[in-house]
Amino acid sequence: MLGIFLHEDGEAIIHRYFSDDADARYTTEIQESVLARLREHDVRSLIMMEEIFGCPHEEGIDYPEGESCPQCPFWKGRDRFATGDRV
Repeated sequence: MLGIFLHEDGEAIIHRYFSDDADARYTTEIQESVLARLREHDVRSLIMMEEIFGCPHEEGIDYPEGESCPQCPFWKGRDRFATGDRV
């Protein structure tokens, strides 16, 4: 997922990327698309996560708000914001 903020207090422009057969981070087509979006919006700075931050499914969209993703049991009960360890 790529979120671009055009203004400090604005809403993010969200681009979502998926791959059924490969790690999306290493898919050339997706990498090129991300770079194109950054150029398109003339992005001057960015923040990236160092590691995978969670499953690709979205709370409130793919499963109920406040619950763990039923498709990704690995992430159930993990602290995604700090160590990634079970809490």
